[in-house]
Amino acid sequence: MSNLHAPTVPSGPTTVPVTNGHATHLSIQELQRKKDNIEAELRALGGVLDSHGVDMNTSLLTHDGFPRADIDVAQIRTTRARIIHLRNDWKDLMALIEKRLHEHFASLEDNDDDTTVNDPTSVNVALPQDSVPETPDPAFAKVNTVVENSPAATAGLKPGDLIRNFGYVNRENHDGLRKVAECVQGNEGQNILVKVSRTNGEGGGRAQELRLTLTPRRDWGGRGLLGCHILPL
Repeated sequence: MSNLHAPTVPSGPTTVPVTNGHATHLSIQELQRKKDNIEAELRALGGVLDSHGVDMNTSLLTHDGFPRADIDVAQIRTTRARIIHLRNDWKDLMALIEKRLHEHFASLEDNDDDTTVNDPTSVNVALPQDSVPETPDPAFAKVNTVVENSPAATAGLKPGDLIRNFGYVNRENHDGLRKVAECVQGNEGQNILVKVSRTNGEGGGRAQELRLTLTPRRDWGGRGLLGCHILPL
């Protein structure tokens, strides 16, 4: 699955359990980012179902009660279970975001009441902690090769780039790059945010953190949807 020149949809359950973790301690900005990641994964999983020509309600059995032979029943069941899990996570997350927003605006009102005209600097107390610079996620993959004029090349990916985030995929959930292939296939023709770390020149200079927009396509003239080969770290 590390060769994305010819990605395939993973079959059956994943070998590493995927968890969204606990969100109660996250800032509003982090909660929003978590919501975006869940929605991106739901789109990708919907693409997996579409690739089989089924949806959440399509029967997986024949008329006489046996599993259908024309589709990957095990994968579809796993994908449906993951979708149900993510939908529940999304509902819980939206409720938490709404609660945090109420708390934030309530604190703004309280701070407005306590602010005096003679102390203009006191308004800074109301600023959310979301202004703290984002800490990059650890890298989980490395770009090995990039084909010229491919979607990967158009996005700006280069050999040696260390991938920190690939859409909703990160070090915690990439499952041996299976989730990367799933994200690619589920977002064909759509933009995927890829965060990479790049060291320019020789001698191990300071790494440059980049945010690239990658659009998987079939019609670029080469194999696969990306035109690059990445390896897990």
